[in-house]
Amino acid sequence: MKYILVTGGVISGVGKGVIASSIGTILKSCGIRVTSIKIDPYINIDAGTFSPYEHGEVFVLDDGGEVDLDLGNYERFLDVTLHRDNNITTGKIYQSVINRERQGDYLGKTVQVVPHITDAIQEWVTKVAMIPVDGDEKIPDVCIIELGGVIGDIEGMPFVEAFRQFQFRVKRENIICVHVSLIPQIQHWGPWVSSGKTKYPKTTGEQKTKPTQQSVRELRGLGISPDIIICRSVTPLLAEVKDKISLFCHVAPEQVYCVHDVTSIYRVPLLLEGQGATDFFVERLQLNPTCSGVQLNRPCSRSRRLMQRWKELADRYDRLLKEVTIVLVGKYTKLEDAYASVIKALQHASLAVNHRLDLKYIEAADLEPARLHDNAQKYHEAWKELVGANGILVPGGFGNRGIEGKVLAAQWARSRNIPFLGVCLGMQCAVIEFARNVLDHKDANSTEFDSETKNPVVIDMPEHNTGQMGGTMRLGKRKTLFKTENSLLRKLYKNKESVDERHRHRYEVNPDYVAQLEEKGLRFVGRSEDGARMEIMELENHPYFVGVQYHPEYISRPMNPSPPYLGFLLASCNKLTQFAQRGFRPSPRMSFCESDTDSVDDSDGDEVARLTTKTADFSLAEKNSAA
Repeated sequence: MKYILVTGGVISGVGKGVIASSIGTILKSCGIRVTSIKIDPYINIDAGTFSPYEHGEVFVLDDGGEVDLDLGNYERFLDVTLHRDNNITTGKIYQSVINRERQGDYLGKTVQVVPHITDAIQEWVTKVAMIPVDGDEKIPDVCIIELGGVIGDIEGMPFVEAFRQFQFRVKRENIICVHVSLIPQIQHWGPWVSSGKTKYPKTTGEQKTKPTQQSVRELRGLGISPDIIICRSVTPLLAEVKDKISLFCHVAPEQVYCVHDVTSIYRVPLLLEGQGATDFFVERLQLNPTCSGVQLNRPCSRSRRLMQRWKELADRYDRLLKEVTIVLVGKYTKLEDAYASVIKALQHASLAVNHRLDLKYIEAADLEPARLHDNAQKYHEAWKELVGANGILVPGGFGNRGIEGKVLAAQWARSRNIPFLGVCLGMQCAVIEFARNVLDHKDANSTEFDSETKNPVVIDMPEHNTGQMGGTMRLGKRKTLFKTENSLLRKLYKNKESVDERHRHRYEVNPDYVAQLEEKGLRFVGRSEDGARMEIMELENHPYFVGVQYHPEYISRPMNPSPPYLGFLLASCNKLTQFAQRGFRPSPRMSFCESDTDSVDDSDGDEVARLTTKTADFSLAEKNSAA
């Protein structure tokens, strides 16, 4: 087993996750099997109890693990399926050591950070690195380990010490340390400023290496010497800056890589490959690139097809001219990372339909009548954004803040024939809205928000444990069965009889109201295996009004967008009917990978065309008037 340790310096959030994922991508392009581990030094057992404002979204894995959002980056870039143990936290490590101490495993010994905690970290890494993640039983060749936080954080010290020991345990030829650091650019007064022989324009400033030098010095003082330094900067590194880093940080100039700001994260693997990273990793770790299972001295052209597709993806992102405006009505709109997977899924789908994503965020509470009295400007701005949208998305969430705003957003989309996608709580809000305004149950609500409602159209699940927090919801991959062939979403899923998607919820649509809802046209076309849980909702005679109880964004991939999101973007671009008439086969301009050419019965298109109606063409003035 080969290991690549990725550490960070100067600031947190410098981009270690994307860089670790990109390293995995360029190795995978050589036919090398890759797995990933994310280490979070916090004491929480997992990310499940975090507020999104605290640490971004909670990413859910197939096995129900609630983990750091960086594991979502790994899965999307590497197209692998990770496990809960691929996310290590201080809480998990200490819990395992304490449990062993209580069982008598350390009988007679004083349990200490060194060697017991550090040994537990090393054992965990070596065990998890051997777990297959590619959907087969083959053991990975390389394990990429990202150490969260910044070198020097007190929380991360046991992990740094563990890897100082680990490099001797696995031998130097089997481990590489990649240090990611920030190169700040200092602004100066005046249009130009001289520094020696170099002039720096005011717009860019002088690139400073001192923070990186200090960070590397601290890392080396802790016993780990980086093999590669990856510099994050606004603009490409100047040659003299790279030489300076090489001189003071004890690495060769060709081992100082620059990842400057680029148009999209899809260009990061291309940046690293263009600077020789692939050859360095292959030679330094003595890897054996393969092609069709045959070992080669160096990567072949066929094995580089993945990088070619990444280049096509990045080029397409840069070339897009047409825009589609999607409004996300949520609760945590001040932090993009709170909806990281939703945003990625929208981007994947927008690339597939050849439109640049213009994503606007609306705080759900700003749509509510109460906001008109508190802050009329915010209220009117929010409604202006909503009525100008090509599509409306209400994502998952918890708590009652902004619920009435989400219900109003669903009502606007339903009544005005605007494409709508409701995910988890978003679907539940759509059901509440329909029950209130179509079934005329004016007090319809969820027991999460009103436990005394006379019409609980959304209820808590019987197995929901309210006494303990963390890991008590319905989590992980579950099967959803389609109950009818007359379903738009079934066609988008290539006419499958069932789909496996990831869940994270503790409330569900009340089965007692399903017959009433379906009688009025709100059909539940997908249900759980026992038929008790409503998983997929579709509204008849609407361009695209879909709700799903699961979270399809978790398994969306850049070259294989999630079907519910793809259908949503197609409808928002007025392309869904055309796509249906093609038998749900992507056009050549939508094709990223070979699997896109799977055959589908052309008769599906006529059927879906009958299921949908054309979106009404409201002018902005008419929409404002209606609002």
